[in-house]
Amino acid sequence: MTALPQDLRVWLRAYADEHGDDVLSLPRPVNADQDLTAVVDLLSAEGRWPVVTAPGLVGAGADVPVVTNLFASRERIARMLGVPLDRLHAEYAARSARPLPLAAASTSDHRVTEDVDLAALPLLRHFASDLGPYITSGVVLAVDPDTGVGNLSYHRATPAGARELALSLHSRGDLWRILAAYERRGERMPVAMVVGAHPLFMLAASARVPADVDERHVAGGLFGAPLEVVRTPRHGLEVPRSAEIVIEGCIDPAARAPEGPFGEFSGYSSDRSTHNVMTVEAVMTRPDPILVSVTGGRSAEHLTLARLPRESEMVDKLRARFPQVRRVHYPNSGTHFHAYVAIDQRRQGEARQIMLGLLGWDPYLKTVIAVDADIDVTDDAAVLWAMAVHVQPAQDVLIVDGLPGSPLDPSSSAEGTTSRMGIDATRARTFTGVPIVVSDDAAGRAADLLRDARAAAAGAER
Repeated sequence: MTALPQDLRVWLRAYADEHGDDVLSLPRPVNADQDLTAVVDLLSAEGRWPVVTAPGLVGAGADVPVVTNLFASRERIARMLGVPLDRLHAEYAARSARPLPLAAASTSDHRVTEDVDLAALPLLRHFASDLGPYITSGVVLAVDPDTGVGNLSYHRATPAGARELALSLHSRGDLWRILAAYERRGERMPVAMVVGAHPLFMLAASARVPADVDERHVAGGLFGAPLEVVRTPRHGLEVPRSAEIVIEGCIDPAARAPEGPFGEFSGYSSDRSTHNVMTVEAVMTRPDPILVSVTGGRSAEHLTLARLPRESEMVDKLRARFPQVRRVHYPNSGTHFHAYVAIDQRRQGEARQIMLGLLGWDPYLKTVIAVDADIDVTDDAAVLWAMAVHVQPAQDVLIVDGLPGSPLDPSSSAEGTTSRMGIDATRARTFTGVPIVVSDDAAGRAADLLRDARAAAAGAER
């Protein structure tokens, strides 16, 4: 595999040259108060998910170019990896399974500011109900003090003062665990927040890997070459050489500040937060930095960036155990809580076994719907049709209660537990119906008729 360039700007130029119809360049600066979210929402309503760029911001701390919607399209992510869409999951899984060590870069063009004022950073407000402007693309890097293994993870963040960011660690993943290790030592946790980098680095930050695997090494696997890094000025943390903005500082395990509400993937403003505080000590910026924003809420970008690595992991696990699995899809309509799986069922009960595997492996899932292999799982209407004609609720629905769920699920209990459901929408083995079809000849004649009718209507209008 040829190693890929690791610079966001190089990728943006190359992608616009090759796929200009998938990049929307806005003609003038946008208001930093919700305008980009509104643009993305309007495009989504039209069934469009292009990369969106704007030449500047109005009403933000700094007037810089901005790019968003990078991850709204699975086809675009497949292009990032250089493969067709039907190989996306397999390619991501294969590359992420080949992590590579870091490579120290000899030079860096970053400018370092230690006299920090967060009001001077370019920040966007995403929704009317948000507490204020938020960093949504911030990838937080920390290093486990006991093992020396680095960790990348996404955490929303908003200014809580000139030198303080309030952020939420509500996922309580590896960063939460590392913070607890620093707390046991009576120390603050050094961190660096990367705001804007090559999309494959950002994708690696969503990877689902064991605690002894550094997501920066996964980024190297996705690039096909070690991630090129430079050290931050205060704590020597190794961040991407081509990062647009890096915010360095420490998280005090005991410090708290108001954080939230913020428009989350559930479609609701969430104030479920750990209210942690990052004290900022230095900011690194490239010359003329680009702000990379991840559109929040139920946007396709927000959902897909977080979900694609999980989808790939689930596909890999399921197919290793159940070769009859043909396709797995997490629909945007279900946020992170639904999954569809198409299977070639060979024995009665296999659909249930596969659904239980998904429900057990993925902590976010609440509902899995199993369908036959000839159902298009990327089409909600097709899946709903399969449910309508194949499901007998008393026989085909299984429910498991009292499992840990997402802390951002509005329906979860006060303790964060949830029920999970599997719906077997495959055909029963005794089913004898035959799918209805129109012959190819009739379809061809109909196409000719419609073409002629449209031509006649256009002539009449003239």
